[in-house]
Amino acid sequence: MSAIARSVRPFASRVLSQKLPLAAACRVSPATAFPRGSVRNFSQSPFMELKKYTESHEWIELAADGKTAKVGITEYAAHSLGDVVFVELPEVDAEVSAGEPVGAVESVKSASDVNSPVSGKVINVNSILEDKAKFINESPEGDAWIAEIEVKDASELDNLLDAKAYKETLGDE
Repeated sequence: MSAIARSVRPFASRVLSQKLPLAAACRVSPATAFPRGSVRNFSQSPFMELKKYTESHEWIELAADGKTAKVGITEYAAHSLGDVVFVELPEVDAEVSAGEPVGAVESVKSASDVNSPVSGKVINVNSILEDKAKFINESPEGDAWIAEIEVKDASELDNLLDAKAYKETLGDE
């Protein structure tokens, strides 16, 4: 039986290595290869609904626990500021009110306060920004958040803009 396998193996490898015209026609895009309904649509993610924006270009993302949220500046703000050279972080345990400064961002062009979108207590700061302020330019709405706040009243988030409404305000600027 091993003699048969040895004689068939070279032939099989040659056939399998050839590009057959039919092979290209049979290729299916990865999205259609999944069973219907199993492809995740990220725009429908519940976490996207928890991210809100202010007209002064800050964002806040409520955590799944509904009690804590991360705050940062938007991509538009980071781009407008240019190269960030310094980030002033808030003190941990500081009480903040909605619309009150929770930090500041300085760039080669200008400096700007970062206002808290909601009232609460600062429970954590992004210490990466102390040593690498320009990280804000790399990931302003991702890992370069400025502070984590324990939200006093989650209903304050209702007064903020969703992503679509925020983008509409950018058309004015």
